[in-house]
Amino acid sequence: MPDLPLADVLAAILALSLAAYVLFGGADFGGGVWDLLASGPRKARQREVIAHAIAPIWEANHVWLILAIVLAFTCFPEVFARLGTVLHIPLSLMLIGIVLRGSAFIFRSYDTEELKAQRRWGRVFAIASLATPVLLGVCIGAVASGRLVPPADGDFVTGFVEPWLTPFALAIGLMTLTIFAFLAAVFLTLETHDPELADDFRRRGLIAGVAVFVAAFAALALAPHGAPLVQRALVSSTWAMPFHLVTGAVAVAVLAALWFRKYRLDRRRDASSLYRGRVGAGTVSLYPSPGSHGNGSGRARPHAAPRPHCAGGGRCDPAPVAAVSFPGVQELPGRPGRAWRVRR
Repeated sequence: MPDLPLADVLAAILALSLAAYVLFGGADFGGGVWDLLASGPRKARQREVIAHAIAPIWEANHVWLILAIVLAFTCFPEVFARLGTVLHIPLSLMLIGIVLRGSAFIFRSYDTEELKAQRRWGRVFAIASLATPVLLGVCIGAVASGRLVPPADGDFVTGFVEPWLTPFALAIGLMTLTIFAFLAAVFLTLETHDPELADDFRRRGLIAGVAVFVAAFAALALAPHGAPLVQRALVSSTWAMPFHLVTGAVAVAVLAALWFRKYRLDRRRDASSLYRGRVGAGTVSLYPSPGSHGNGSGRARPHAAPRPHCAGGGRCDPAPVAAVSFPGVQELPGRPGRAWRVRR
């Protein structure tokens, strides 16, 4: 077996770390989307289940993004410099969104119980959860386009706006948002023991799954002009057909499991489908394109101990196991139960 170049090995690790961030952190962002879109007579209980699921692990999941950033600027400094320069605007907005989302989640949990304050922080949390995945997808789409040339002197729009503000990049941003929402809905079906709440998230998962298909086909339709190299690889390469057949079969199986309420099976297939899609996209471009359970009763469960982020059925990813031991993930002392309380 020939030795793999070190650069290829590091690029593969980088792709896997981003795929892990999309899988685990993406579900947390998707939870914020459903927090924003909570509706019906059980909307308060839906938000409580989301808060219970996110609270122990939302900070630990960023370890994957940190790993990707460190690998990029350590192993590929020229690439990191180009991305940090040309994509300065969307990357900065994305980081601001990550900070606002986490801060709002904590402030909503520990600020005054006054309804006005709770709603204010809830809106910030939900809107940041909605905007950040779009910006992440826009950055991935811009990288996949292969058009991140060094900015020309004195031309701000051409150098810092046009490379990422394209129909293809925006389509990838929309697809990323729908994937995150789909992941969250699938994961949340197992975060409550209340059949009615599980069915609420099941319906949202089916809707989000259809949205993922629509967004994916829209991105593929825009790829010939927006990312021709990726489009040729995904359509004409020898592995394209098996890749699409396997990914499509798993995606259909996920929707079927949701439809027939086989939630644990659905959760495993959902993770498998996402990894195939994200790692496959990273291979094409050579740069890679939730926690404790709510009780479903509308009441918070105090002293919920942080535990690893599991993809379902007790299988836990090893890195978050260590990451959840960080002090920032622990429930703040002296206010038992307040961390998980969410108001209307």
